[in-house]
Amino acid sequence: MQATIYVTDDEPAIRSAIVKRLSRRHHTVTGFESGEDLVRAVTQHVPDLVLLDLKMPGMGGIEALRQIRPLAPHTLIIMLTAYGTVENAVEAMRLGAYDFLIKSVDLSGVDPVVDRALEFLALRHRVEFALEDQNSAYALANIDARSPTMQLLLGQVRDVAENAKSTVLLQGETGTGKEFLARVIHCNGPRSTGPFVAVNCTAIPKELFESELFGYERGAFTGAHQRKRGLLEKAEGGTLFLDEIGDLDPAMQAKLLRVLQERTFRRLGGTEDLSVDFRLMTATNRDLKKDTARGTFREDLFFRLNVVTFELPPLRVRTEDILPLCMQAVLRFGKEFGKDVVDIEPEAKELLQRYSYPGNIRELQNIIERAMILCHDKTLTAGCLPRELRDQAPHISVAMAQGEHPSLRIEMVLGQQTLADIESALIEEVVRLSDHNKTLAAKHLGLTRFALDRRLKKQLEHE
Repeated sequence: MQATIYVTDDEPAIRSAIVKRLSRRHHTVTGFESGEDLVRAVTQHVPDLVLLDLKMPGMGGIEALRQIRPLAPHTLIIMLTAYGTVENAVEAMRLGAYDFLIKSVDLSGVDPVVDRALEFLALRHRVEFALEDQNSAYALANIDARSPTMQLLLGQVRDVAENAKSTVLLQGETGTGKEFLARVIHCNGPRSTGPFVAVNCTAIPKELFESELFGYERGAFTGAHQRKRGLLEKAEGGTLFLDEIGDLDPAMQAKLLRVLQERTFRRLGGTEDLSVDFRLMTATNRDLKKDTARGTFREDLFFRLNVVTFELPPLRVRTEDILPLCMQAVLRFGKEFGKDVVDIEPEAKELLQRYSYPGNIRELQNIIERAMILCHDKTLTAGCLPRELRDQAPHISVAMAQGEHPSLRIEMVLGQQTLADIESALIEEVVRLSDHNKTLAAKHLGLTRFALDRRLKKQLEHE
């Protein structure tokens, strides 16, 4: 990172040499010959980094440190010291200095100390950005949902978020934002100050899942050298989010059910029941109701999880939300990459709206990230978008309207699609909504199973 650096030393030769050395590395560097001059400069402009000599006439380094610390609490200060004053430098670090550097004729030692300080600054900036982004991104007031489906869903989310104990099940295709919505519910409710512990049930081997969930006592098994807190304890007072719950091992399903019923658990190797207070949220891209009917998911656990259920629609059926999501991604990656991109050109907007996004929001964000890397203007152009968007055929939008009698809405670009294209898109969506049950899909379309098979075969021949 390029930083603003102040160098303070009463010896002109050393001060000038350090200023020149750091300036050659494209930092903005200013030299001062006294502590008094440094303090006056800091009151006018706060630097990122200060190199401060410990022993100077008048105001010494320790006193200058005391005075500038309240003026610039986030500035890193490196003390410059001679061999005989290392103890004083350590004292300065107790007062808030970041590091110290022993002065010598050879200034090669300056670079690694400064580099280490700048790496720390860059990391702190990333963390601050992440926290700031998190606090604003998950606020309900800042979520820009244009589609009627998402507006209705967010209205329901507001009510559920205020209830600190309701178990929530989030269903939807991969990449539709299930974990994001879980964090929205957490951050807008009474548990927002508590932890949000997210676990992907497929990422932890089933042999280890029990010890990760419950924790263990020392000596519970070979290798358990000390007590370990489990995920249940870590989620105390907050939210436990289990992603891909449909893939949870049957044995663990039974143990999780007991925790939800009793609100107590034991660590592996433990003898005492521990009580827990957390809100459970789960997510899956599977149809748990059908898994329950097949016997692959416990029915009693399903009923425990299915208190409040939200179905997140795929991006292709809520096209009104595509451009707002794109602009959010543009602004976020612009800040992250240090680029001042403020708009998307009309041609690029059209390409982004036409795309079907099989990977949903996750794919949209990846597309914008790649485009932002290639963008060098204030407007994101079509040329920055991936080739698959530029080469795609005109997209037919098929939107699902929920209600007592669900219906499909077809949108086409006049003159760019044929009746065969419309029929193909309609059949594909109905088959998907029927969970690829062709008999049910044929019934929805008013066709015989034979007629549907004939149309599907015809579509394959034309591809």
